[in-house]
Amino acid sequence: MKNKTTSAHIVQALGSGLAGALALNVVHEAVRQVRPQDAPRMDILGKRGLRRLLAKANASQPTEDTAYVLTMLGDLVSNGLYYSLVGSGPGVWWRGATLGIAAGVGGVVLPGPMGLGQAPSNRTPQTKAMTVAWYLLGGLAAAGVSQAWSSKRR
Repeated sequence: MKNKTTSAHIVQALGSGLAGALALNVVHEAVRQVRPQDAPRMDILGKRGLRRLLAKANASQPTEDTAYVLTMLGDLVSNGLYYSLVGSGPGVWWRGATLGIAAGVGGVVLPGPMGLGQAPSNRTPQTKAMTVAWYLLGGLAAAGVSQAWSSKRR
């Protein structure tokens, strides 16, 4: 019985994490279309990171369209796994908020020191605020799905 319970919690965590990642990416892409002047461009940071990794591996560079698709898939997987840490049970809302804020602050602060450039997430005060807010939204979306999942199981 314990294995079924553990498996159910893992599936719930991964599903909730994916929901958070989807919410994050949908908002990023929608706002990018509406407010290109100050919307966070995490896709650019992702493409820069991908190109850097491929260059270090002496692998060929993808076209712009392929790099974009690979970056979006990578975002969904990595953010989905990150947001899966929201888990289940008591405290999902606090964990979702904490993970979201931490990711958002990291998205503003870390790209520069990592050599990926600052402008995509740091060019205006609005860009910084949106970066943190969108990642917070992803964490809260993961928490909401996890809580709904738990309620449905009862």
